[in-house]
Amino acid sequence: MSEPKKLLIITYYWPPAGGPGVQRWLKFVKYLPDFNIQPIVYIPENPTYPIVDEGLASEVSDKAIILKNKIIEPYGLASIFGKSKTKKISSGIIPNQRKQSFFERTMLWIRGNLFIPDARFLWVKPSVKYLKKYIEENKIDTIVTSGPPHSLHLIGLQLKKDLNVKWFADFRDPWTTIGYHKALKLSSSAEKKHKALEKEVLNSADTIIVTSKTTKTEFQALTSKPIEVITNGYDIEKIAKQALDEKFTMAHIGSFLSERNPRILWKALNELIKENKDFKNDFRLKLIGATSQEVLDAISEFNLNDYVQNLGYVSHQEAVEHQRKSQVLLLIEIDSEATKSIIPGKLFEYMISERPIIAIGPQESDFAEIISSTNTGVFFTYDEKERLKELLLKYYLNYKTQSLKVSAVGLQHYSRKSLTQQLAKLIS
Repeated sequence: MSEPKKLLIITYYWPPAGGPGVQRWLKFVKYLPDFNIQPIVYIPENPTYPIVDEGLASEVSDKAIILKNKIIEPYGLASIFGKSKTKKISSGIIPNQRKQSFFERTMLWIRGNLFIPDARFLWVKPSVKYLKKYIEENKIDTIVTSGPPHSLHLIGLQLKKDLNVKWFADFRDPWTTIGYHKALKLSSSAEKKHKALEKEVLNSADTIIVTSKTTKTEFQALTSKPIEVITNGYDIEKIAKQALDEKFTMAHIGSFLSERNPRILWKALNELIKENKDFKNDFRLKLIGATSQEVLDAISEFNLNDYVQNLGYVSHQEAVEHQRKSQVLLLIEIDSEATKSIIPGKLFEYMISERPIIAIGPQESDFAEIISSTNTGVFFTYDEKERLKELLLKYYLNYKTQSLKVSAVGLQHYSRKSLTQQLAKLIS
């Protein structure tokens, strides 16, 4: 076999970081050596991660070379004045505008107008200095930057200018069209700067990698550079078979943001509890991960508190266990044109759990097509309460007869190893 190709991967999220941001490149790095590519991963030495999962450290490939460099973290300084609120904002949980405190409004203004493109911008210059030396000494000709945080793409931009390396810019999420961008209280000059940087990155990278077809279409309006879609996916988890919950459990796993508040679901559940005594006795709602106060308030408004198990953040392994044993899985995306392109990473783990998915999101969502084509659940828009209620009752009756299951098709395309093969062909 020929000498492995060296690939420098510049990413912020890496174990012990928890949450969805770490999974994509952790898994690519796991399988890249199988395709004769040597992954060299550049990460911050002293990051401030909003979510930590120490268990993920065991998943780091022993074939990866890890480089670390110090970072100045503004969120770490801000937490002196409001640790819990700073942590929520840094993890993407932005309070409802009407309920924001003065501190939260100030934090959001600073985040959008002074930290451009994001709070990790101070890592760009030291990273370029460090990596230029490493790239030249180790004869590396190909790099990947993964964002958000999109500051990392500015590292790639400067390395491209200085060394003319081959540069792949990987967008796990969009930049200026992502849902929370409008919540950052941007001035007109800050908005222009964000858009100018986005356009410069898109037109300077050799190839853009995105996770959805809609993001590809959006970026094609800004650049003529090649754009490849490589979705997130699932990995084979070494987890013992789980016995299904005895109750009719519906589990939402991951951050439950204010804007993801599915009032049609709460209303449908409220009506079923009133109308069906057995449903009332059997139903439980499991919230696993950070849940916004607005969502909790809506659950309370519809008198569902007695049925809620709010477990908070759990390790990735525990989350997967809950996916396998819950009766139904809940996937919610913000009802906005800007979120049509968002394909939540947990979707793919949901898909191999053998549990039916109830998904709610904007019309023409990219993830709706995936759920439909794989026969793993049913998708609803935010105005389909009666249809949703009918499905909930159908699933409940199937649960009562122990026949609630799914027959998925075509999942192999979304395996992490298959997606890494796709990436390897692109890189090579």
